[in-house]
Amino acid sequence: MSLFCFLWTPLFYLFWRSLNEESPRSGETLALMLGSLAALVQFFLGSFVTPGGFGFSRWFSACVDIIGLPAALPFILWFGCAFLRIIPQDTDFTNLAFLWLIPMAALKALNWSTQNDPILLLGVPLLWTAVVAGMGFFVRIIQNGWGVIIIPAAGAAVVLPLTAATSYWAFFSQRNATGFILLGLTLVPAVISVVSAVIDSRK
Repeated sequence: MSLFCFLWTPLFYLFWRSLNEESPRSGETLALMLGSLAALVQFFLGSFVTPGGFGFSRWFSACVDIIGLPAALPFILWFGCAFLRIIPQDTDFTNLAFLWLIPMAALKALNWSTQNDPILLLGVPLLWTAVVAGMGFFVRIIQNGWGVIIIPAAGAAVVLPLTAATSYWAFFSQRNATGFILLGLTLVPAVISVVSAVIDSRK
């Protein structure tokens, strides 16, 4: 399981990059550097939220320390970089977000290996992937300016990491049926994003 946690994100990044070879590569070095810095900061400082039991604090910890913020933060930063014209506005934010998460995945695999918890070692990498690919799908809608669906797309991009964090919380709380339902909902935009990328790559 530790090997899965260590390898899943970089392998999925290579898969995603192979589907989007023509996308602008600006910011890749910056993404890897900032992702490494973010991973080291969290590794040495530990959790920013102290989880307690199975209630709100555990869910909030999942949002801040485990699922939501780690996967969503690179999108926030890339939007800022694109707004400031540090990187082109048509940059593939999904590609950069996966690069950002590679150092985090490596350090988390080392940190969580002693716990041997499948929710952390298997579930978290899958939820990261679902959030990044799904948010990337909604970001592309916003980038392309597809009319009235921009507003719901922006809302969905905000809700997606929260849904993923709630899925993690449900699994942790042994509410497996709820966890699987939320996992399925989290995966839907990611699957659409991957299928669209596969179709586009074959044109």
